[in-house]
Amino acid sequence: MELIIGLVVILILLYYYFTSTYNFWRDRGIVGPKPIVLLGTIKDVIFGKLSIGSYLKKVYDEYSNEPMVGIFTRWEPVLVLNDMELIKDVLIKDFKCFMDRGLKIHEKHEPLTAHLFFIEAKRWRVLRPKMTPVFTSGKLKDMFYLLTECANQLDKYLDQFDDKQVDIREISARFATDVIGVCAFGLQANALAEEDSLFRRMGKRIFENNPKNFVKFRLRNFAPKLYDVVGSWFTDYELNDFFIGITRDTIEYRKKNGIMRHDFIDLLAGLKEDWSKNNTDIELTDSLIAAQLFVFFIAGFETSSSTMSNCIFELAQNHDVQNKLRDEIKEEMENNKGVITYDGIKNMKYLDKVFNETLRKYPPVTSIMRKSTSKYTFPGTKVTIPEGTAVWIPSFAIQRDPKYYPDPDVFDPERFSEEEIKKRPAMAFLSFGDGPRNCIGARFGQMQTKVGIVKILQNHKVDVCEQTDKNYTINSRSFLLAPVNGVVVKIIKQ
Repeated sequence: MELIIGLVVILILLYYYFTSTYNFWRDRGIVGPKPIVLLGTIKDVIFGKLSIGSYLKKVYDEYSNEPMVGIFTRWEPVLVLNDMELIKDVLIKDFKCFMDRGLKIHEKHEPLTAHLFFIEAKRWRVLRPKMTPVFTSGKLKDMFYLLTECANQLDKYLDQFDDKQVDIREISARFATDVIGVCAFGLQANALAEEDSLFRRMGKRIFENNPKNFVKFRLRNFAPKLYDVVGSWFTDYELNDFFIGITRDTIEYRKKNGIMRHDFIDLLAGLKEDWSKNNTDIELTDSLIAAQLFVFFIAGFETSSSTMSNCIFELAQNHDVQNKLRDEIKEEMENNKGVITYDGIKNMKYLDKVFNETLRKYPPVTSIMRKSTSKYTFPGTKVTIPEGTAVWIPSFAIQRDPKYYPDPDVFDPERFSEEEIKKRPAMAFLSFGDGPRNCIGARFGQMQTKVGIVKILQNHKVDVCEQTDKNYTINSRSFLLAPVNGVVVKIIKQ
């Protein structure tokens, strides 16, 4: 009897412990879905039934008239913002109170996660200003010849697929891997030339959908304290050694041989040399530098290649848009004797509209995450959150909201004409984020993606085929927006 009573008491105490935060939003007058013990409100995300973007869209649609909604990632309260002005407050006006993304870094197990996207506010404040010059227009112009070299290889590679069905997502990933290999690491990745390219294999390892990665991502994001303990079981030593080793060795080789290529690794090598002059208490280690290149690699090959393939997916179904874009490409090419130029890409206004509409409909990162760094009261409300409260902005849901984008499932580049842009709030398009902690590589990502799209369409048309998943079934287990069935289209040489 004493044992039974003891077990009952323990169960009651555990129940109280795991539900003690579940009044957090109700006490502040915030509505939201009812949490479940141990799972919070994200049961479908934890079990892989919904991606985080799809889940937040479901919440956004269900509470469409609410400026903010309270959810729980297991037992941690998270505030989801739907109101444009509140979003602007968090990302821009009161950014000093929301510098942190709130993403837990486990450097012991994953040293490459200490990059600009993840790192806490203290190191971000020091690194961001130092990294910004890497992405100026002048630097991008210096590197543009590297992009065109990869683009020419892509054009030749596509010729073998005339009138054939291909997964353009895989081809885009190979092209993007070649670009990042040469621009970030100064090395030929050979992802297009070699079926089993080492860089491409490493890229696949990062986002590979296997049970081990599924468990790792869930533990890391929703049970970080447990991951601190068991994370070594999931450490990918080969991946870590590859990126840290290749960064260190390349910097040392160039320094020893006086090589300059005006790419990312040159700029980071210069940053390392000047670091000691800043009298900072943050050590710029080989792994910290490698982490910055690692995030360029992730963003460059995954998000850019996704946008390329998603654009081709839509063009294959919307031939009027494709023909108009191909006419613009042809005209610009004729003006530049058949050569892609930096200014030529900037001149293609319709390409810019197509690019933005692709990102509007398919933002690779489906939500923006912040965490309060101090106690904060939202302007115009009585809602106050303590320091350390997670705040999420459902960008995927916002960019599919008919209130801002009528018939949101329709692919319409004219949504990004100057007249249409002025009709909606600036916060209604957040594919690159906004404010001081927006995407640092946005310019490079746009340029890389646009060059790839231009090179695909310059001498080829694309069309749907029997294997095309016209519904674009979203992979519910992927952290980024990704299709389950790839993006299969037919390539037709012109």
